[in-house]
Amino acid sequence: MTLPLSILDLATIGSGESVGDGLRNSVALAQHAEKLGYRRIWYAEHHNMPTIASSATSVLIAHVAAQTESIRLGSGGVMLPNHSPLTIAEQFGTLETLHPGRIDLGLGRAPGTDQNTLRALRRDPSSAESFPRDVQELQGYLGERSLVSGVNATPGKGTGVPLYVLGSSLFGARLAAALGLPYSFASHFAPDALQDAVAAYRSEFQPSEQLDEPHVIAGANVIAADTADEAQQDFQFVKRARLRLLAGRGRTFTDAEADTLLDSPQGTSIKNMVRYTAVGTADEVADYLDWFGKHADADELIVTHPSSRLDNRLHSAELTAKATGIGS
Repeated sequence: MTLPLSILDLATIGSGESVGDGLRNSVALAQHAEKLGYRRIWYAEHHNMPTIASSATSVLIAHVAAQTESIRLGSGGVMLPNHSPLTIAEQFGTLETLHPGRIDLGLGRAPGTDQNTLRALRRDPSSAESFPRDVQELQGYLGERSLVSGVNATPGKGTGVPLYVLGSSLFGARLAAALGLPYSFASHFAPDALQDAVAAYRSEFQPSEQLDEPHVIAGANVIAADTADEAQQDFQFVKRARLRLLAGRGRTFTDAEADTLLDSPQGTSIKNMVRYTAVGTADEVADYLDWFGKHADADELIVTHPSSRLDNRLHSAELTAKATGIGS
């Protein structure tokens, strides 16, 4: 495999763990990934999810950056409709100033939460409609020419923090193409439009100051273990956790109940979400990622290691790195 490999870390709070445990685990994963040769780690903005600790994305990036040395760190992504472009420019301008050459800013259009939480964030549901304009305004604040007369981001101006458009549909693909920005497709949980979106992005891409040629990052889940059976056991855990998060609605499912639901028609959507998942031994995972990179027509892969325990995630990351040769 020759494609660069990166990690998306959801700062998972495991069963019986505290929020602090989840954040410490993210530091451990970043330090491990840096030694193994992963290109970057991104953190996703989610709100009101009891098993995800990356809601204050820029704060987490700052914390991890202070405890690593060289790996790139960024958002995958900041949900821009939840924020003013100026605020995000100031936050990521500060990060870039403190950790020069290491910061990425991935931007999403979805709110990253439910409608009730969106109201708690004091955001207007129609904010997503201004996403294209907000991306350009943000780009201006981080460059040399603000689009808002008399308003500059300090820190931020002139830092040139690279922007990435995240998406799972043709909308994001076409916006990234029009603005000449890299495009990251969320195929690790929303796989359906992967090939159509990438094809549209590549065919419509317009070069920009940031990027001469299209750059596609495709997401996949990876569960690598010493044996195929161990990997499959962890994969079942991941599917159960996804079911509890998305379909629980206050209910508590036993493992047996979750497995029954996963095998029912209601479980079809959960299994479709994890369609692009590499499960197995190191060699099996490497073969899958080689296939997936070609299938996605990607220039880079970003993977989640969603195993049940930190030790398993670290081991999965290590097996994957060695099998794909990213650190050699």
